[in-house]
Amino acid sequence: MENLKDTIAAISTAIGEAGIAIVRMSGDDSIEIIDKVFKGVSQKSMAEFENRKFAYGHIYDGDKIIDEVLVVKMKGPHSYTAEDIVEVHCHGGVVAVKRILNLLLSKGARLAERGEFTKRGFLNGRIDLAQAEGIIDMIKSKTETSFDMGLNQLNGELSRVLNNMIDELISMQALVVANIDFPEDDIENATYDSLDERSQKILDKIDNLLDNSKNSRLLRDGINTVILGKPNVGKSSLLNGLLKYDRAIVTDIAGTTRDVIEDYINLDGVLLKITDTAGIRETDDQVEKIGVNIAREKLKEADLVIAIFDLSREFDSDDEEILNLIENKKYIVILNKDDLEQKITDEEIKNHFGDDYLRLSVMENESIKKIEKLIIDLFFDGEIVISSDATLSNLRHVNALKDAKEDLIEVRNGIDRKEFLDLIEVDIENVIGHISEITGTITTEDILDRVFSEFCIGK
Repeated sequence: MENLKDTIAAISTAIGEAGIAIVRMSGDDSIEIIDKVFKGVSQKSMAEFENRKFAYGHIYDGDKIIDEVLVVKMKGPHSYTAEDIVEVHCHGGVVAVKRILNLLLSKGARLAERGEFTKRGFLNGRIDLAQAEGIIDMIKSKTETSFDMGLNQLNGELSRVLNNMIDELISMQALVVANIDFPEDDIENATYDSLDERSQKILDKIDNLLDNSKNSRLLRDGINTVILGKPNVGKSSLLNGLLKYDRAIVTDIAGTTRDVIEDYINLDGVLLKITDTAGIRETDDQVEKIGVNIAREKLKEADLVIAIFDLSREFDSDDEEILNLIENKKYIVILNKDDLEQKITDEEIKNHFGDDYLRLSVMENESIKKIEKLIIDLFFDGEIVISSDATLSNLRHVNALKDAKEDLIEVRNGIDRKEFLDLIEVDIENVIGHISEITGTITTEDILDRVFSEFCIGK
């Protein structure tokens, strides 16, 4: 485990050509270390510079100038880590930032671990664990919608709701303890009634968060979408149409797509991770057979399947198999090539698809718009709304809250049976523990390692 008393350093901007790059240090020795390598034009030491004001000068390695820079100090506890922080703003590029980082490491700093800056902010009480995870969601966001969700979490919307629940549960505990210490029949009955009412309100809040968690996760991580169909039914044309550029090769030769092709689409603020798969059919071609097997595996992970059927070809056993594959998935059925002579009869369409399909040609722009609208309708009732209210988009949070719900149900069962109040108190304590895992009030080193391993070095 890393020593949190060390002064740490890392490159905090992406490696590559850029106008500016940032090398960051945090820890008690940050100011002392920067004074060993930085010479400002004013000849002041860093300790003499005003807090949060840039100082202009050069980084030196002995007598050799390394780079022309701006340096700023941020004194703890009013900093990102709640420790003394120094940032060196240098010229962008691989050479400059690596030289400066290596120089700081040689003067006493240690290379930061993944997420160690944010971890120190958490351990020093500047943010809680849910807020820290909001930061990583913002960094990884690919749409404005997912960014706003991360920002809400960083601003403490979820933490406020959870902390209010914990406060109410602690108040319920206090009521139980008071009744245990001063038992009277009339007070005991009133206690059970009060616990029943208050626990139901908390359960309602938990259910509301869990009910909204599925769509929240989709908004954060994207809708994992798989395009499925026989060879040469228009899967790659659909992919290209959704992406608005030619990503996949389109030919009249069946079996052109033999491996999966994956890309991302920003659909009105919702991310679609879309996968074009090899055509589903019986084949003796070993390479194509591998592609078909991969398509089946991708189908298991899909949030949405877009199944395409070719109206210009007769319905066969391969089409039947595709219908069986999507039976338990959320799906959109497209009857494609509506502009060609129809070979699937109207009776077959009714028998196999009912009224649940789109009939179109995916080569047309208007058809793509219909598919995009249907996806939004299918998942978000036609409107994507991100409120400032708390949302659960993290699987760790969802699992912890599910555990809290189970124990809260035990609390309510105990109330119904009028069990001994000290047993009910134990179940209330368990509920508090599970909710506290989300904010990090109660946590383990394993949870912290998993959370902060998601960060990049330098954050």
